[in-house]
Amino acid sequence: MLAAARACILPAIRLYLLGLKVLLVQLFSSPFRLPAMPRQDGKVVIVTGGGSGIGYEVVRHMARLGAHVIIGGNDEQKGLAAIRRICEEYREARAGVMLVREGRTEDGFEQHFGVNYLGHFLLTWLLLDTLKDSGKCGQYSRVVHVSSSAHRIGEIRLNDLNSCRNYSAHAAYCCSKLAQAVFSSQLHQELQSGGHPLSSCAVDPGMVNTALYRHLWTPLRLAESAIARLLFRTPAEGAAAVLHAALSPALEGERGGGYWADGRREEAAPLTFDPELRLSLWETSLRLLGLQ
Repeated sequence: MLAAARACILPAIRLYLLGLKVLLVQLFSSPFRLPAMPRQDGKVVIVTGGGSGIGYEVVRHMARLGAHVIIGGNDEQKGLAAIRRICEEYREARAGVMLVREGRTEDGFEQHFGVNYLGHFLLTWLLLDTLKDSGKCGQYSRVVHVSSSAHRIGEIRLNDLNSCRNYSAHAAYCCSKLAQAVFSSQLHQELQSGGHPLSSCAVDPGMVNTALYRHLWTPLRLAESAIARLLFRTPAEGAAAVLHAALSPALEGERGGGYWADGRREEAAPLTFDPELRLSLWETSLRLLGLQ
């Protein structure tokens, strides 16, 4: 009983302390301003969770630049069949979730892991050949993962990716974001070693006033709704970092990889660079999704 309580409480404390640190840093720094970006006429962009929040702002900006935008949904209960449908339609998604109650997707995966990580892994994998063929020297295709500083306190247990033991929504969320960062790093390495005109990066938009926090404990949700309007970044400000990674000529080619925040490259968590973890997670993900 004590171990279970500790496993639930400690991740929550760590996540909220990290959130406080990130918020304080934001308060004393100016939000990243997106410079003018080139037109995207003839380009196709897939935005997961494009119906609201950061995704919606990314869609609006991409459309204004002339891109053809395909929007993925964000029903956290749906399974991976929705990802496959998006890919099928594209050839002729999903947004993130945070602190949802313990539950499973239609495919039987823990919701944070299934939506935040496996769904994006599958979408990328199914479109990988198309993305490779779409890029060319001097004009790479790009995969941009919307990450979070929460990945820094995440832990990946390869023998319990579905968080079956001592479930904690806070720990599960951090695990899913770390898995996403690990995947982004491993994918970029695989692409560059293969000489493909496609890059992969992860972007931290900061603390943004979106519906992501709707599953907070009720007292915290009430406090967050008041604080967010005053102190959090707007969805448009959060989208600026994502758009920069997706569109900036300065991130062309191999320069487009890595972990980015406020328009600057930053060091991701040390586990992101663990070669054994990266390869093990990659192979485990392929097996879980029936791709191997």
